[in-house]
Amino acid sequence: MKRNHTFSIKYFRNRMLVRVAGCAIGIGISACGGSEQKEIQMTAPEYVFTYAENQAEDYPTTLGAYRFAELVKERTEGRIEILVNAKGILGDERTIIEQLQFGGIDFARVSLSPLSEFVSGLNVLQMPYLYTNSEHMWNVLEGDIGEEFMELMEGSGLVGLSWYDAGVRNFYCTKKPIQKLEDIRGLKIRVQESELMRVMIEVLGGEAVPMVYDEVYSALETGTIDGAENNWPSYESVRHYEVAPYYSVDEHTRVPEMQLMSEYTWKKLSVEDQNIIRECARASALYERELWTQRARASEERVRAAGCIVVEMPTEERLRFREAMMPIYQKYCADYMDVIERIEAEGERMDKEKTKPSYESTILHE
Repeated sequence: MKRNHTFSIKYFRNRMLVRVAGCAIGIGISACGGSEQKEIQMTAPEYVFTYAENQAEDYPTTLGAYRFAELVKERTEGRIEILVNAKGILGDERTIIEQLQFGGIDFARVSLSPLSEFVSGLNVLQMPYLYTNSEHMWNVLEGDIGEEFMELMEGSGLVGLSWYDAGVRNFYCTKKPIQKLEDIRGLKIRVQESELMRVMIEVLGGEAVPMVYDEVYSALETGTIDGAENNWPSYESVRHYEVAPYYSVDEHTRVPEMQLMSEYTWKKLSVEDQNIIRECARASALYERELWTQRARASEERVRAAGCIVVEMPTEERLRFREAMMPIYQKYCADYMDVIERIEAEGERMDKEKTKPSYESTILHE
């Protein structure tokens, strides 16, 4: 069901700040109530949970977290309150995942790259050059395959709630753009703390440098690394374009992100509250996806306006990169090749649907 999210990001943030201030004054007043000007009598919280987010306050995933917290508070009439901690103040993603497993943190949004170090099967969903476009990825994640991977979380100490968008990742460098396969050879490229991403760079001929997100700017500036890879909003929001102005659009990975809950916390709740949590998480994911699309477009425009060199990698070169990835598929997906085939088949089906002439166009042609 499509939700109406026409209000602006700025308005949404201001509204959240007013609510937090209202709750600090006293519990149970209608200022902490629901959206659309509807007053809901709030009760004293039965649970107060923590939510970890490593991005800035105005980032789509952070705003999605605030939306999630708001929806849960409304649906439970204040019985469950979720406090969002942005800007990475609760630690990096690997640390957050570990804390989720023993209940030190209750909720989080994390990338599949570090998460796959804990649940290896998730590597399948972030394989290089796997999806033809964004629509292909979302058809996979919102279908049977996506549900199967949510179920794969069982036994990990984590509960998968929803899929968040993180766009598509591209390379960017300090001295020259990557336009062909040979250009990456010998370059020191920062990667997330993920074995898959490290091996991907090494297979392409580069030197992978695992590094936490906050250290990347200075590493680019000092020449410790030659480049990195990330999506448009991340590249723009932390101003990496200032020190690495060459952005190469190769779309090597679409790495979805997962909204998680600690299994320890999950088991505290009734089935009714568990259902509310899952429904609110999925509603917040739809909201975050809309924000992501807007933010990615705006970030690209800002980067181009700043004078950065943006290079679209030719299709034939992307195919060379894809062919170079075959050893990685064999290493990480040997037990999941049937899933890879199903994902590829979905992309082929969608391509055929796009090229299939409509009944009306067929009549006109005849």
